[in-house]
Amino acid sequence: MSIEANPIPQTPLLSRIWNAPPTFWLLLSLPAFPMLASLADGEYRHLLHPSGEFSARFMIIAMMLTPLMMLLPKVRAIRWLMHRRRHIGVAAFAYAALHTLAYVLHEETLQKIIGELPEPGIWTGWLAMLLFLALAITSNDAALRFLGTLWKPLQRLTYAAAVLTLAHWIFVSHEMGGIIVHSTPLVLLTLYRVGRNFKWWSFRLA
Repeated sequence: MSIEANPIPQTPLLSRIWNAPPTFWLLLSLPAFPMLASLADGEYRHLLHPSGEFSARFMIIAMMLTPLMMLLPKVRAIRWLMHRRRHIGVAAFAYAALHTLAYVLHEETLQKIIGELPEPGIWTGWLAMLLFLALAITSNDAALRFLGTLWKPLQRLTYAAAVLTLAHWIFVSHEMGGIIVHSTPLVLLTLYRVGRNFKWWSFRLA
């Protein structure tokens, strides 16, 4: 079965604008505008949930792209996003940084922040943030050249960051519906990727 999807406008000028990196960064930053308005108003508590949720969403999208390419290799929309996967990963870090900033401003004092560190919902978040930072710093061609063969193993920290992010979400959330909706596609696609790599199955949809 072949699935066609073309996210790129056919007009040459529109195509150049659509494919320009600033356009993609603008799309990634759109959810941040109302969040920054809340930050300017001092509504730090209301910023915590949306910033953390969008960080998790972009992380999940970035991680889903490789197995989606394996499953649907002819879908141009997926290939288009695959070329911009690093941008999506950096966006996940940016929203995680905004989430962390909102938390620090909401807690107000270093003593209060340190006092909450033993809580599972807090230390999992800080560890995830540190991994996001390491991944964001090395998500560029210069880091790839510098690290050489170490670059790919380092990028696999994404899986640890994902586990910590979902654990953080579970510990601080009062409901599981959103977590299940967001994480289920990633879990299923990751299982598909593992199965393909170990040749447990080889089917693909396009």
